[in-house]
Amino acid sequence: MRFRPCIDIHNGQVKQIVGGSLTDEKDQAAENFVSGQDAGFYARFYREYGIRGGHIILLNPETSPYYQATRRQALLALGEYPGGLQIGGGIREDNAEAYLKAGASHVIVTSYVFREGRICWENLEKLKRAVGREHLVLDLSCRKKGQGYRIVTDRWQKFTDTEVNRETLLELGEHCSEFLVHAVDVEGKASGIEVELVRLLAEHGREMPITYAGGVGGFGDLEILRREGRDRLDVTVGSALDLFGGPMKFTEILKFCQGI
Repeated sequence: MRFRPCIDIHNGQVKQIVGGSLTDEKDQAAENFVSGQDAGFYARFYREYGIRGGHIILLNPETSPYYQATRRQALLALGEYPGGLQIGGGIREDNAEAYLKAGASHVIVTSYVFREGRICWENLEKLKRAVGREHLVLDLSCRKKGQGYRIVTDRWQKFTDTEVNRETLLELGEHCSEFLVHAVDVEGKASGIEVELVRLLAEHGREMPITYAGGVGGFGDLEILRREGRDRLDVTVGSALDLFGGPMKFTEILKFCQGI
């Protein structure tokens, strides 16, 4: 289990938010933490520790008056750690390559691939042609609906018809190099992980990298994630991390994930 850091940017600032609270209306979100540091600070910090594969997420849509400020912060972070970070938020085939040239190792995509509630294979193929499967991460962030988990898009506001299950993971896994999965119902709450989702992801976790995010509030949650995820999943810790005002020390998380 590897630790994957994050830099979430909203309204031009690095933040930790409650995932399910994010809305395009007036660019609002319930905030757990607003940093006084810019995104470049966090990128340099992760670079100094040699931690690769973290993700930058732009949480404003292009229609937002804050979008350009958010994008500037993202580009600042990429410039501080070339090749060390992935980026997501508004990625399309016409801008994906530019982010790679700006320093991203991978682009992370949800809404462009999941259109009008279903998978848009045409757009997925466009992305593969633009950046290559090896640089493409699919964000399968999801919420519980009925007996299963449905992928959500547009800053986690809209349910799709696509369920996260073994068939979906196998099918989509042919078109990307990794999956990023936020458990949106617990994202930003540091109240415990979605064990059912973790078990489901672990069925596929030895076949390609999968990063789980959402609900980690303490080392007990990491123990559960390691056990129920069969040590096959990577993990992101957000609001509970001391860098973002939480109780879990960054260095202790590294030691835990490295098995020290």
